[in-house]
Amino acid sequence: MKQKMDKRPSGCPIAFGLDTFGDRWTLLIIREIMLGGKRTYSEFLEAEEGIATNILVDRLKQLEADGIVEKTRDPENRRSFLYHLTKKGRDLAPILVEIILWSGAHDDRPVASRVMVEKALKDRAGFVATLRAGKTVR
Repeated sequence: MKQKMDKRPSGCPIAFGLDTFGDRWTLLIIREIMLGGKRTYSEFLEAEEGIATNILVDRLKQLEADGIVEKTRDPENRRSFLYHLTKKGRDLAPILVEIILWSGAHDDRPVASRVMVEKALKDRAGFVATLRAGKTVR
């Protein structure tokens, strides 16, 4: 009998995090939900970075399988789904805030969401708490 291959053979917490949410598209989908308030497949496709449909489908399925996102039927359009962060997904708020702050400090280009950087700098704990509560910060 073959043993099941462990997707995460290392006990390293950084490797676990990277395996779970460490690629560009996964983090951008989480960003769109957490910071942009986006909830639908078509809204994710509108993101400035231009995610391909096959990648979006794959990442949404993976986020759901990892318990970071949950999918529910849209009550206004029964053919459509809404995506929400679970508690596990909202617990990524401090990581996103640290990425925002790091980028604000080290990216020489004009930062499109300078407002987010300023809000995080002004009240990091409050900013994180708002995101963890599932509230959109604009």
